[in-house]
Amino acid sequence: MTAGSMTSAVHSGGLDGSALRLVAFDLDDTLARSKCAIEPDMARALIALLARHAVLVISGGNTEQFRTQVLGQLPDDPVLDHLHLMPTCGTRYLRREEGAWTQVYAHDLDPAARDAAVAALEQVAREIGCWEPDEVVHGERIEDRGSQVTFSALGQQAPPDAKAAWDPDGSRREAMRSRLAPLLPDLEVRAGGSTSVDVTSRGIDKAYGLGRLMELLDLRPEEVLFVGDRLEPGGNDHPVVGLGVGTRAVRHAGDTLEVIAGLLASTGVAATGPVAAP
Repeated sequence: MTAGSMTSAVHSGGLDGSALRLVAFDLDDTLARSKCAIEPDMARALIALLARHAVLVISGGNTEQFRTQVLGQLPDDPVLDHLHLMPTCGTRYLRREEGAWTQVYAHDLDPAARDAAVAALEQVAREIGCWEPDEVVHGERIEDRGSQVTFSALGQQAPPDAKAAWDPDGSRREAMRSRLAPLLPDLEVRAGGSTSVDVTSRGIDKAYGLGRLMELLDLRPEEVLFVGDRLEPGGNDHPVVGLGVGTRAVRHAGDTLEVIAGLLASTGVAATGPVAAP
């Protein structure tokens, strides 16, 4: 299965959850709207899935966003021991050990690389018309996340609807990415969320993070499914295609719920019932 075969719509039919050991998800525009907390129905679905499979959430967001968007919406349940978190596109890895979330690794950029990324992001954004007026920007435009530098055209705290309308076909982010890559030859440049471009160490991306976890859990590609909204070439989900794992392209959290429902139905489970307060 390729990313391209699933870009127009999601299809939950034919999924065999019994053959999988790990289901991996992007976060923004896959599990939730950009920078928003997951909804209660998604929390229920994830808890039900965690009772059957290991689950990975890997995204460009920083660790605090993961805590706010995901962990803060889930009950303190033993199944969270099967949840793996990889903020900043897999450059960091956290898992729960003895009830506490512990950082397993972090691949931080050195100061010179971060400075070069910040300067190049601003230069290119201004040159191609992606540096928006201050009055429409909410929060930081360029954020140094230690292991990743992220440009957000409308700022980190922009309203989801404004973000969705800024670059609906991805052409503006791709224009930035293609102009940035030659300026930062020693770094990885990927189109990120709905208004963002991410810069990380070369070779440290979602494929690296997912691949490391597959090694740790002794998983074969056919035992893994990745679900994300940026699986097209140049998107920050696309590197996982090279691992040979199953992929399922989605457009939003509603599509993702259909995928999870299909997985659970194939194992005789329904994602129903209330979620206890976190």
